[in-house]
Amino acid sequence: MFNLFLTRASRLSSLTKHNALPSFSLYRDVHSIPLATVEAEEISGARPAEVLNLVQGKWSGSSNWNTIVDPLNGEPFIKVAEVDEAGVQPFVESLTSCPKHGLHNPFKAPERYLMYGDISAKAAHMLSLPKVSDFFTRLIQRVSPKSYQQAYAEVYVTQKFLENFCGDQVRFLARSFAVPGNHLGQQSHGFRWPYGPVAIVTPFNFPLEIPVLQLMGALYMGNKPVLKVDSKVSIVMEQMLRLLHSCGLPVEDVDFINCDGKTMNKLLLEANPRMTLFTGSSRVAEKLAVDLKGRVKLEDAGFDWKILGPDVHQEDYIAWVCDQDAYACSGQKCSAQSLLFMHENWSKTSLISKMKDLAERRKLADLTIGPVLTFTTESLLEHKNKLLEIPGSKLLFGGQPLEDHSIPQIYGAIKPTAVYVPLEEIVKDKNYELVTKEIFGPFQVVTDYTSNQLPIVLDVLEKMHAHLTAAVVSNDPLFLQEVIGKSVNGTTYAGLRARTTGAPQNHWFGPAGDPRGAGIGTPEAIKLVWSCHREIIYDYGPVSNDWEIPASS
Repeated sequence: MFNLFLTRASRLSSLTKHNALPSFSLYRDVHSIPLATVEAEEISGARPAEVLNLVQGKWSGSSNWNTIVDPLNGEPFIKVAEVDEAGVQPFVESLTSCPKHGLHNPFKAPERYLMYGDISAKAAHMLSLPKVSDFFTRLIQRVSPKSYQQAYAEVYVTQKFLENFCGDQVRFLARSFAVPGNHLGQQSHGFRWPYGPVAIVTPFNFPLEIPVLQLMGALYMGNKPVLKVDSKVSIVMEQMLRLLHSCGLPVEDVDFINCDGKTMNKLLLEANPRMTLFTGSSRVAEKLAVDLKGRVKLEDAGFDWKILGPDVHQEDYIAWVCDQDAYACSGQKCSAQSLLFMHENWSKTSLISKMKDLAERRKLADLTIGPVLTFTTESLLEHKNKLLEIPGSKLLFGGQPLEDHSIPQIYGAIKPTAVYVPLEEIVKDKNYELVTKEIFGPFQVVTDYTSNQLPIVLDVLEKMHAHLTAAVVSNDPLFLQEVIGKSVNGTTYAGLRARTTGAPQNHWFGPAGDPRGAGIGTPEAIKLVWSCHREIIYDYGPVSNDWEIPASS
């Protein structure tokens, strides 16, 4: 029976029909991963999954259950135990029980650095197992529909991140330094110090990768986090926490809350965490910055640009990368290509035609295009129509609703879309805000420029408020030097193979130009976001035998 169940679990789930098992409880002990409480392909209206909260080391339900609908067919299929404002006190007490000096630091419980190296090793191994990686891949697909390859990439990045911090790598994050003092017996030492009680708020689009990478970074440095993931996808992280517990994560080290934004805001104000990591919209980020008096790190909106330089190479390859950057995950990446600047040399090629052909290959059946979870179809089409009112604008491709689907009306469903807007119109004040509005979906604006207009392009970049990712597609070193030297984006790809989307476990991923900016994935990101600098000056002496009290100064 066990082998039969795993064989069934390895198959890609049906996108529209889900047959429930006769008895949910009968099969609880043969799930794909340790302590799992669901099977992705069995979740349905007839057998809905439940998502619990974790506080003070115990899983708990709630009197309030938020029903999540299947984004592909509108069927209620997940019940989330949501905490309301009256129920935050246990979370407040749990968070405030952690001292400011954290659960561990270089002078306190250093063995916990080693413990987290071991936890990372075990969790990385678990995610490397095909049955486990397939479980999370399919679970991601159920709540944040994307192709199997895109969902699996999220699991793969998470696994590689955990591999990066096995063994001694966690304690190396807390590496200190010493500087000679002014006299014998004096030395100054710099240490990476935890904040203690912290909070993490993450969005729907990467339900495993973003929360795991930020959560583990917080824990590595000695903090105690409370984690809130968008309720639409929180089942993924609930299951991952259960896996981490089976790998040795102490159940008291992390609290996990399901709630709405208003309740989370109340929790943050009452618990007063020393630092809050927020990944999501700029509007919420700015509110949190004020409410929490600046004790935040932000990885907020990404209106990301790509510039194609004057040197034309590998047209098919560039078209494919543009398609992936703009439309993979239905454009619901904070690093998605939002604005494409083509040098006039590229305008003379068949690039747009090839991008159109690639976009039209995408289909709902394999989730290479799918539901947009933050915009309705009506609002997406309305934005397209407003852009087309700009003089000289034209629809390059797409711009129509998806057909023959059962995606609920609360979500968006449109074909991959590109709208051309002339550069001279983009720079006009009346058009700029509209053109650079972030549309978290399969939507991009395309324009072109001449060599003499590059300063205008750079001015457009300078006016932007979000500086997350960017791509400069050129092998001309002088062109690269010019653009990189006069732009800001924190994760910028440069060269013929440049993209806007990438894998954050092997390089810094985060915005630049804002002191509140948060990174993810690398040792530098973890140390910046999840620790602060503490300087300890040792001054042992000796004091000279002939020392005398000096005059007042």
